[in-house]
Amino acid sequence: MKKHLKNTEQFDRLTVKTSRSTEYQYLNLLKDVMDNGFKKSVFNNPGVTIKSVFGRQIRFDLSKGFPLLTTKKVFLRGILHELIWFLRGDSNIKYLVDNDVHIWDEWGYKGYKVAQMKNEKLKIKNDKKILLKEEYIQKIKNDKKFAEKFGELGPVYGVQWRRWPASDGRKIDQVKWAIEKIKKTPQRRHIVISAWNPEFVYEMAGKGKSVALPPCHTLFQFNVIGGKLSCQLYQRSADLFLGVPFNIASYALFTMIFAHLTGYPPGEFIHTFGDAHIYSNHFDQVKEQLKRKPRPFPTMKINPKLKDIDSIKFEDFTLENYDPWPPIKGEVTVVGGF
Repeated sequence: MKKHLKNTEQFDRLTVKTSRSTEYQYLNLLKDVMDNGFKKSVFNNPGVTIKSVFGRQIRFDLSKGFPLLTTKKVFLRGILHELIWFLRGDSNIKYLVDNDVHIWDEWGYKGYKVAQMKNEKLKIKNDKKILLKEEYIQKIKNDKKFAEKFGELGPVYGVQWRRWPASDGRKIDQVKWAIEKIKKTPQRRHIVISAWNPEFVYEMAGKGKSVALPPCHTLFQFNVIGGKLSCQLYQRSADLFLGVPFNIASYALFTMIFAHLTGYPPGEFIHTFGDAHIYSNHFDQVKEQLKRKPRPFPTMKINPKLKDIDSIKFEDFTLENYDPWPPIKGEVTVVGGF
């Protein structure tokens, strides 16, 4: 901008004006990938390709609204329950299934099928047949022992965040550590939470210990600057149509929760991408979404009585003034894992 802004009031007016259209950052990223993305094949799914770019960043000022996308309705209940599931340190899909949230079902079901095909004794136990997905989900809900065995995803996000397995046998709670760091030494620059643990990823993992889905959102860092708490996420792999709208809202809310618990106003959520891609079975949906004009972001309120991360619950959150376009459905593309 060549013309110098003369005073703070003028700058504030400009900020308010542009903040209403910050969703265009996401839409522009979709367009960038559709127009300039490189075509790649998809591992373990020959019927699908992707368009992909590498190294992008978008950012949201959380004082200007909660970044829940408006160009399609986003499944907020799923976002809230998934984040609570992570923060519980859980790795079994039963909590999600019990709350009618099915965004992790595919990976649980995939693990169940792999186990059934590899173990003849299990096949006999289940009447020599593999349950259909709908039957599997119902059994997760109704059969506690079945859920304990076949709803388990291994050391996914919540486990690494809350119970990182140390070499001396300890379980490290990165979340509580980060909260205390922000409270006591907010000037420090090492407040990082990592989900990427090579001991449980692909060929680096011990036999039978590979996590169901190696962490896509691999690490995030908190920083107090200008008296506000901000968070930057590095996401190694990003499903832009289905996954990223969830990720934006989830980590924005995570930042707001940490700000609430540590006594700071929320600052920015910065979303940094490694491989940002769109699956070919989402191309038509993306084209439809790009025709829509963003609306103002809603407001998210957190229960002022929430004082402890371990007591967090669904009822602690209230969304106001959300006026999105209708949802645009797309199938989850299951790749990688196991």
